[in-house]
Amino acid sequence: MSAALVLALLLAVLIGVSLGTLGSGGSIITLPVLVYVARIPAHAAVGMSLVIVGTTAAVGSYLQSRRGGLDRKAAAIFATTGMAGAYVGARLTHLVTGNTLMAIFAALMLMAGWRMLARGEAVEVSGACSIPRCAGIGVSLGVLTGFLGIGGGFLIVPALVLAAGLDMKRAVPTSLAIIAFNAAGGLAGQLRYAEIEWGLTAAFLGFALVGMIGGSTITRRVSAASLRRGFAWAVIVLGTAILGFQALGRAGVL
Repeated sequence: MSAALVLALLLAVLIGVSLGTLGSGGSIITLPVLVYVARIPAHAAVGMSLVIVGTTAAVGSYLQSRRGGLDRKAAAIFATTGMAGAYVGARLTHLVTGNTLMAIFAALMLMAGWRMLARGEAVEVSGACSIPRCAGIGVSLGVLTGFLGIGGGFLIVPALVLAAGLDMKRAVPTSLAIIAFNAAGGLAGQLRYAEIEWGLTAAFLGFALVGMIGGSTITRRVSAASLRRGFAWAVIVLGTAILGFQALGRAGVL
């Protein structure tokens, strides 16, 4: 086993840690690690990312929902519409080049990171999940999931808080459930196009599940505000690095 692959598997632990603590961020780590560390082609990495992130999120949602907090109505609306959107989005992935795919991904990372820093803790509001509003948001996030192979949690959590009226303790396990369903929809659309290395995917998944358990422990000891700020900066740094790799590649340096 190469040193790069060992490093990639160790980094996979961060997928579970991120999902377990914030209900988001797993795919932000997964796709760059698969592409730049494990050297998996971008289009194949999208399908693998959906398997890894979706399964990890499903396990995490189950574990956290046992302590209460899962909003079944919001999860059902976002997941149902998100799966349909993810299936459509997955069919669009192969219309763009791998470099364009990663550039779009990096740009979204920077936007999400700066938004988290600017807003800090999302303002919690009361209210119910309006079906038309939540369904529209769910479809949009689903398309993004299928297209980029991301769980979309870094957008789902704010949407659950602001559009569905959930507090953070309910938003995290609900987000994980939605990510799992969205990933399943995206994977269904990807399977006819991408060749997934199932052995490597299973190895990544195992390490990610270890991280999920660790992330649940961290959540009890560190404030949500500190976790969010640290995650936001990590997203910004990683997004900037991806754009830097893209620029060097286009310049012929890499």
